[in-house]
Amino acid sequence: MRQDVEGPYLRSGQVAERAGVNLQTLRYYERRGLIAEPARSPGGHRAYPPETVTLLTVIKAAQRLGFTLQEVAELIDTGRRGHPTPDLRARAQAKIAEVDEKLADLTTIRRALTQVVTAGCDSLTHCTCPGCPLPFTGLAEGRAPEES
Repeated sequence: MRQDVEGPYLRSGQVAERAGVNLQTLRYYERRGLIAEPARSPGGHRAYPPETVTLLTVIKAAQRLGFTLQEVAELIDTGRRGHPTPDLRARAQAKIAEVDEKLADLTTIRRALTQVVTAGCDSLTHCTCPGCPLPFTGLAEGRAPEES
């Protein structure tokens, strides 16, 4: 850490490494306004305050929870204005609903794939297994898929 720009600072590579992101991600977040544009060192290098690493870690954690960058930006912006983010709870509940929906979709997909494996399907378009569970065979021949 250098200390010639109003206190300690980190260079871009140090921030990226400590936060576990690449330099392109760091610059992208800067352009999007998720992290503040850093000061410059006397040599012209970006000089990030150490708390930038923490902020990047929070952003990545929020993304892993399913929040989009836009949603993260809105939550961070609210926090920067010194206001609590009461809608964080509502947003988290909405994310839970999205996750539940995705889980239901994945369960349906898993069930269909299990049927394909069990039936011994050998082609998406011209399967020869008896009672093929794939809806694609009829589509290949111009027929509508059969409902189960």
